[in-house]
Amino acid sequence: MCGIVGKVYVEPGRPVDGDLIARMKHCIRHRGPDDDGTHLRAPAGFGFQRLSIIDLKTGHQPIYNEDDSVVIVFNGEIYNFQELRERLIKLGHVFKTRADTETILHGYEEWGTNIASELRGMFAFAIFDHKNNSLFLARDRTGKKPLYYTHIRRGGPDEALLFASEMKALLADPDVPRNVDISALNHYLSYQYVPHPLSIFEGIKKLPPGSWMHFQNGVEKVERYWRLQYEPKYEVSEERAIEELTARLDEAVKVRLLSEVPLGCFLSGGIDSSAVVAMMRRHIAGDLKTFSIGFREEAFNELPYARQVAEKFETHHEEFIVEPNAIECIGALAWHFDEPFADSSAIPTYYLSKMTRQFVTVALNGDGGDESFAGYARYRGMPVLHKYRRIPKLLRAAAAGPFDIAAEAFSRNAKAELLSYVNRMSLMSEERQYIQCMVFFREYQKSRLFSEKYQNFLNESDADSEGLTESLMRDGTAREMVDKMMYSDIMMYLPGALLPKVDRTTMANSLEGRSPFLDHHLMEFAAKLPGELKFPNRELKGLLKKALAPIFGMEFLNRPKQGFGVPIGEWFRGDLRKLTEDFLFSEKARQRGFFDHKYIRRIFDQHVTHQQNHTHRIWALLMFEAWCRTLLDRSDPLAGPISLG
Repeated sequence: MCGIVGKVYVEPGRPVDGDLIARMKHCIRHRGPDDDGTHLRAPAGFGFQRLSIIDLKTGHQPIYNEDDSVVIVFNGEIYNFQELRERLIKLGHVFKTRADTETILHGYEEWGTNIASELRGMFAFAIFDHKNNSLFLARDRTGKKPLYYTHIRRGGPDEALLFASEMKALLADPDVPRNVDISALNHYLSYQYVPHPLSIFEGIKKLPPGSWMHFQNGVEKVERYWRLQYEPKYEVSEERAIEELTARLDEAVKVRLLSEVPLGCFLSGGIDSSAVVAMMRRHIAGDLKTFSIGFREEAFNELPYARQVAEKFETHHEEFIVEPNAIECIGALAWHFDEPFADSSAIPTYYLSKMTRQFVTVALNGDGGDESFAGYARYRGMPVLHKYRRIPKLLRAAAAGPFDIAAEAFSRNAKAELLSYVNRMSLMSEERQYIQCMVFFREYQKSRLFSEKYQNFLNESDADSEGLTESLMRDGTAREMVDKMMYSDIMMYLPGALLPKVDRTTMANSLEGRSPFLDHHLMEFAAKLPGELKFPNRELKGLLKKALAPIFGMEFLNRPKQGFGVPIGEWFRGDLRKLTEDFLFSEKARQRGFFDHKYIRRIFDQHVTHQQNHTHRIWALLMFEAWCRTLLDRSDPLAGPISLG
């Protein structure tokens, strides 16, 4: 687990400034404090920061091929590298190290762009071939490892391409402009994150998950090499499906136990992380470390369930309680995430990572189980809306106009707004209705939130945030509605929210996270399971629960899902209220010109007086302002987190 940076000029003989590569590396040193390396040979410059996990003695990067004409820097772990290494040796390749990185390099020489499809694991890497002055970038299937890039043009044709594991490293180059992308900001307000391929800055992009890029002579080519296939469905009995699921999960955990440094597991007490601990115990006879986090507020606390699992499998268990003063980490989160990010569960994940790093360097987790085995309550649909839809459609359509007028007339009445919105939503397609479970600032709310300066933008096609998810739900081979929902989450929510949350918070603390449920063999198996097996009678994780029942019992597995929530809404009414008001209503925030601050005051007052719950919306606005002060207002990306004083 590491960090990579680089710059490649279009002009073949133009050298890259070594001081720039050094600055870029320093921006991401937290991703790999154990070692670093640099490659400087015109027209390419690569940098590398290493967190040593495997091949501690010979895993230094960059790594070169036999004649030093091809060079690679790599971030991630490849779990089938030994198998690939043996194949490549038989084909005549000569290895200098025992590292998985060198396997990718020789694999690229042998199979070209198809190397990405051969890899099992999490990865983002860059390969430069000096023989033909070409750059090859690739990112793993689900986007566990980040990869940003941008072109340097300065008003003319391409001069260079920059890439990095974190966006702040790109900002180390003074030629990279910092103009907020309003389309990206709009999507952020909908989803709490900026979806790929956009970033919050114009001109900076994320390489999409499951994709590679080839760059040569100033020409960029991006292709997608992986997508989940949901059809044709397997014809399989429930008993056989359970056997196969258990075997694949067990094997996905087993291959992720390879490490030359201490290893443990995040344990929330939920089904997925508990399953990972159970599988780990099958292969680890001795000391097994587990780590949990909780809150004083009982409704958000799953520690008792985590303790049950820890006791059952006799793990060395550590716990940490997050108090309201944990909000002191706002500055750290804004700096480490590089972009506005408003999933408040990043707070406990950050502190969990910080605690875990005191004991181990690698931690497995349960990420990805919900998206492959139907674990979110939203997959069940919205029963209240279904009842409302019993009203004849003609009547609902006729009522839309009057409801909208009433909502406008009583614009300070949250219930009037909500009724108008629910009526409009009932007229939407099934896909659009699902999306309403995903968005936080809805379209009618954003029309009031954005300042007059940006009102015209909301009428443009780029402003349709909900269309991003809708297009994914209709993309690919998924036919059953539950498959469409899970596929859109795998392609958008996972790489946009869940995986960046874990990557940034773990790497902020120089900790490697591994996710067995994101093993592509397991995901591909789950995708082709019939809905009546995977999601029987709309029971969340129905098949997974049956597979785990002999281990945990159904009483443990059937308790209500809590998620990794944070009592942030109450904190806004208490310990966090003054800081939030200082951020949102400061003169600095007003002068930015993005928002109508009268509307922000309105929703804030509604929240603190319990008229309406605006927790996620206020947090999104707070984190956006924290990001502005961190990377928009300050020119030096090395300045670190802002002070909240």
